[in-house]
Amino acid sequence: MGIDYKGSGVDQDRADRLISGLLANINSTLKPWVMSGVGGFSALFKVPSSYRKPVLAVTTDGVGTKVKLAVEYGYNFNVGVDLVAMNVNDLLCVGADPLVFLDYIATESLNEKVYREIISGVVDGCKMAGCSLVGGETAQMPGMYQKGEYDLAGFAVGVVEEEEIITGEKIAPGNVVLGLTSSGLHSNGFSLIRRLLDDGLLEADKTLSDEKTFIECVIEPTIIYVDALREVKKSGVDVKGVVNITGGGFYGNIPRVLPEGVSVRIYRDRWRVPEVFLEIQRAGDVSDREMFYTFNMGIGMVIIIDGRRTIDIEGVDFYIIGEVVEGDKKVEIV
Repeated sequence: MGIDYKGSGVDQDRADRLISGLLANINSTLKPWVMSGVGGFSALFKVPSSYRKPVLAVTTDGVGTKVKLAVEYGYNFNVGVDLVAMNVNDLLCVGADPLVFLDYIATESLNEKVYREIISGVVDGCKMAGCSLVGGETAQMPGMYQKGEYDLAGFAVGVVEEEEIITGEKIAPGNVVLGLTSSGLHSNGFSLIRRLLDDGLLEADKTLSDEKTFIECVIEPTIIYVDALREVKKSGVDVKGVVNITGGGFYGNIPRVLPEGVSVRIYRDRWRVPEVFLEIQRAGDVSDREMFYTFNMGIGMVIIIDGRRTIDIEGVDFYIIGEVVEGDKKVEIV
């Protein structure tokens, strides 16, 4: 008998059965603007009719080496949520509402349990973000990955009214910097963490003061800030800039929205840095600057608003962590 594709490590029938079995869950994310979703060569969707001058925003991102820990410790659902969060939170930075999401899963071979957990996480993430999961790609690539390994990438489209696009160009001295709390590390800095775990400088099963183990703390899914940003806007504040604190931390991300002539001063005593970050810093003897350049330090999203100091935003956990000052597009942490 001749060689076939299945014998070479790619079981397409199994993949088709898996996807078919998940369609009901996937389709539960679909919104009225979706014309066709999973199954075709392309998905089709309309821009919701409520937008007068719609502008589309697009983004793509992955979860990085957090997937290595997800594989090792069995937290596949979590990185499915992360995948959505990493993309839709970037859309929020220009003021866009998420519309549709697509995923890409590459693996050595399909593990049904793992695959279902990932897709369940993606579905939950889409529901939290209010967007539709309309398609994706599952690539079985024997020889490219070790047994049990996989990688993830996502792609999202959002929409914003042209006159409501957030550019950062109106940020000025005297503006206030809000910090929305994170759930932990979100999806950045994991190569450093894995190095510390591999070197025995961190213990995955060490219990921290909140009764969670270290690994439970670092693998916590990324917060999806769609509802939070909506509440910020509803509160009446004038949003000047939005920053997703991902790879590059404070130093690498905040300058991306600053116009010429201004800098941001962050006061690190304005919030309590979660213990998990302090544990990482102690274990690796990591400098303060490196910590704020690599991790979110408990602040997952930064919002720059007008100069008011009394702010009431219902249902949003935030701190006033700094201010805009004259400068040259730098971040100063004091």
